[in-house]
Amino acid sequence: MHPDESAPWIPPGTDPGQPRQVRRILKLFRPYRGRLAVVGLLVGAASLVSVATPFLLKEILDTAIPEGRTGLLSLLALGMILSAVLTSVFGVLQTLISTTVGQRVMHDLRTAVYGRLQRMSLAFFTRTRTGEVQSRIANDIGGMQATVTSTATSLVSNLTSVVATIVAMVALDWRLTAVSLLLLPLFVWISRRVGRERKKITTQRQKQMAVMAATVTESLSVSGILLGRTMGRADSLTKSFAEESEGLVDLEVRSNMAGRWRMAVISIVMAAMPAFIYWTAGLALRFGGPAISIGTLVAFVSLQQGLFRPTVSLLSTGVQIQTSLALFQRIFEYLDLPIDITEPEDPVHLDEVKGEIRFEDVEFHYDDKSGPILDGIDITVPAGGSLAVVGPTGAGKSTLSHLVPRLYDVTGGRVTLDGVDVRDLDFDTLARAIGVVSQETYLFHASVADNLRFAKPDATDEELHTAAKAAQIHDHIASLPDGYDTIVGERGHRFSGGEKQRLAIARTILRDPPVLILDEATSALDTRTEHAVQEAIDALSAGRTTLTIAHRLSTIRGADQIVVLDSGRAVERGTHEELLELGGRYAALVRRDARLETTGS
Repeated sequence: MHPDESAPWIPPGTDPGQPRQVRRILKLFRPYRGRLAVVGLLVGAASLVSVATPFLLKEILDTAIPEGRTGLLSLLALGMILSAVLTSVFGVLQTLISTTVGQRVMHDLRTAVYGRLQRMSLAFFTRTRTGEVQSRIANDIGGMQATVTSTATSLVSNLTSVVATIVAMVALDWRLTAVSLLLLPLFVWISRRVGRERKKITTQRQKQMAVMAATVTESLSVSGILLGRTMGRADSLTKSFAEESEGLVDLEVRSNMAGRWRMAVISIVMAAMPAFIYWTAGLALRFGGPAISIGTLVAFVSLQQGLFRPTVSLLSTGVQIQTSLALFQRIFEYLDLPIDITEPEDPVHLDEVKGEIRFEDVEFHYDDKSGPILDGIDITVPAGGSLAVVGPTGAGKSTLSHLVPRLYDVTGGRVTLDGVDVRDLDFDTLARAIGVVSQETYLFHASVADNLRFAKPDATDEELHTAAKAAQIHDHIASLPDGYDTIVGERGHRFSGGEKQRLAIARTILRDPPVLILDEATSALDTRTEHAVQEAIDALSAGRTTLTIAHRLSTIRGADQIVVLDSGRAVERGTHEELLELGGRYAALVRRDARLETTGS
């Protein structure tokens, strides 16, 4: 077992600082800077057009109506209507482009995270819950949708509107403008406090959602349901889920209510500002101050009301950005995961693989704190030869088989394929050369044909039938009402263990790899089913280099070479007959198997 399997790997120093994080976020939009420039132009045009409306209103009140100039009145009214139309059109175009850009950025993020995880070693997935991974891709990236699709554009739009409106207000009356903006610094300070508070809560909320996703993934799978029902734990699981959901309720309420009263105070003050402006203008006139025309006063209040919406929106956007930084940080954690199994810069490509496997003084341990899993392994498997590896649980058998296809990399020595270190080969060569059939057969929730074609997407129906016949599963598939179009169910639960194994063997036959790894492929099967599967395995193994991890020793008596592992070291090796004659650990294992079979019969 790997250390700390209960917790996902978190890279050190995941809080690189807000400025660096913001730069990384902006970098995501770089491929779309042309479209964003168009959005900027539309935003600027919309802001200028909307600001013109109060000035048209001023002229209507101060000039057109008092002087009875109906022609000018009609033009000014038409201008106000045209301003509203243009503002709406610019807004629709701006929304279309910004939403498209935002969705493309989310697509890029999802693809980047998924691609990164596809390149992680097997060790990462053995210590990370599946639901945690799913939550990062679905919940965290989904939670950023508002930010990447509209918040950035909203920020630019509102900022432009605020600047243009303030300039227009100054042009009308700088003294009223100064009065209007007195409390703005206080509002900014309040919104920053609210943003930091919501960011902290959002981090907690996303962690809780990840825990819930993991619980759902594990307990509502077919295997989870079977385990819960047969163990009588359905009510307990429901209660546990309810407790986790209750915690999420509290976090959601806190997230939505964080700073609401403070933001409400800002809204009340902003809404009361027109009354304050009228009161200020009236006092100024009463005590001998400069007179302000009705048109100017109405236009100024109109601008101030226009300033209210983008200012509050701008403050709320700042809060939203602070919240989204927590989501971006969780995504960047996965994007920053170190990839410990990589393709070399100048990889070796083998057009034809013969299949000779060598383990040369191989050592392996999961980390510096754990002891060696494998130590000093020297084994050669000639091309077309067969090697069987046996030993007690925890001896390192499966780990040895995982080193050949580079699910793990050796920490000492090397593993070679046709004389080339597997670490120097390109991934395509390894994928074509090595086929794996394990005890835990994985089938997708798709048709039989789709599951088989996962190994060879362009396989014809005839090739599917040939592979299935070799795996001795064709007759069973043909007897089903939908034949090869039969949906196998979640993880293949509509098929028995032996049938799933034979489907996996048929899938591997389609790939036709020169090297075959059988990792305890029949250990979970009954004797009768094992016999049928073993016949399929024999057909698959013919002419291939075969590495078999054996649980039942009856399946490997014909192997060219048998190696006994114990505590990570090869303690015995030879043929079946040679090891029996030696009378050591292998002979003891054979006697144990014989006793078990006798007891079972």
